Amino acid sequence: MNHRSDVIKAHLALLGANLFYGACFTVAKLVMPRLIAPEAFILIRVVCTCLLFWLSFMGGAAFRTKFEKKDWRRLVLGGMFGVAINQLFFFKGLNLTQPIHASLIMLSTPILITFIAAFILRERITAVKLAGLILGVGGAVFLIAQKAAGNGGTNVALGDFMVFLNAASYAGYLVLIKPLMAKYRPVIVIRWVFLFGALIVLPFGWSDFAAIEWQRFAWTDYLAVGFIVVCCTFCTYLWNTYALRKLSASTAGAYIYLQPLFAAIIAVLFYGETLTWQKLVSALFIFAGVYLVTKPAAAVKPD
Repeated sequence: MNHRSDVIKAHLALLGANLFYGACFTVAKLVMPRLIAPEAFILIRVVCTCLLFWLSFMGGAAFRTKFEKKDWRRLVLGGMFGVAINQLFFFKGLNLTQPIHASLIMLSTPILITFIAAFILRERITAVKLAGLILGVGGAVFLIAQKAAGNGGTNVALGDFMVFLNAASYAGYLVLIKPLMAKYRPVIVIRWVFLFGALIVLPFGWSDFAAIEWQRFAWTDYLAVGFIVVCCTFCTYLWNTYALRKLSASTAGAYIYLQPLFAAIIAVLFYGETLTWQKLVSALFIFAGVYLVTKPAAAVKPD
């Protein structure tokens, strides 16, 4: 009974995490760039989340954990690709494009994970997976090539491309950090990843952070920033980590399909964004590509 309860909690954690991810695309645009430049927003998000991780769940345990020398390099690279580069391209891209565009392009993450892992781990790429790559990337390229329809994008093509680079960076991070998650406590790994990421982001975002005019903020603006930090970053990382201890990675990865649905509903209701046939076609291609890439290989029947 306890196992069943833990599984249900894990599914609820994934549902909540991806709901927050979907909301992030729209909520961030409520204050960016009107009040906060992308680089400053990244600095706030990363540093505050880093502090939350280190101040919670017995942060001292991270110093007592003995990492092998070779694993420190992975932690630094994890901070670079999983936090710094990832966040820089995501927020700068989101600042230029539309929430629905960004959420659809993020669906390319499972495809990119598969092919980065194949390159690093020398895993065989099947014809089905190759077809999935072509469909998924084709859908993303088609979306990037479209002109903006509706509100929220000043340079949609460039913004979409930056979001795609963000997805590639995060995919690389997941491949790099996966061995450490199995070797050490995941929460401790995330603490160090965010610490190194914060140190890398600091010089990029400090000048824009210092230029923020806090007196212009309404209480709703503070609420939006707090939502991004606490819900869309700290809670999502924490809940995904919890869920991965109870469920398979493929199950957890399947929940990413809900992000565009949540993002589209929120963007249409609160941001006035429109759904077009181009977005629907792009979504169809990306979904098909993700399905083919993540589809388990058929078992070989014995003679």
